[in-house]
Amino acid sequence: QVQLVESGGGLVQAGGSLRLSCAASGRTFDKYTVGWFRQAPGKEREFVAAIYWTTYYADSVKGRFTISRINATNTVYLQMNSLKPEDTAVYYCAADPQQLPDPTGSSRYDYWGQGTQVTVSS
Repeated sequence: QVQLVESGGGLVQAGGSLRLSCAASGRTFDKYTVGWFRQAPGKEREFVAAIYWTTYYADSVKGRFTISRINATNTVYLQMNSLKPEDTAVYYCAADPQQLPDPTGSSRYDYWGQGTQVTVSS
């Protein structure tokens, strides 16, 4: 069993930056695929980024967001730069104990955090 806790969300102006953290407890995290998803009001949950040995990004965030991990501290980060109002959503961290061939699908992940709100004002 893995517990995931997100932090780092908040209110930021357009063009600003935030760094989200996903801290895992319960198991060693280094062999897990970890993904970030987001859900805006009235919209479906969508893929943002994922990491195993390589990184994956949604086209909408490529070049602006960076996912990284520090295995020694069981933490995955999402650095978000050049934020836009359309990035406003609840951001969720998800993990699965294998290398997912397609990490963009939310149904493939076994563990989820509670989410952290990101609000970007125009």
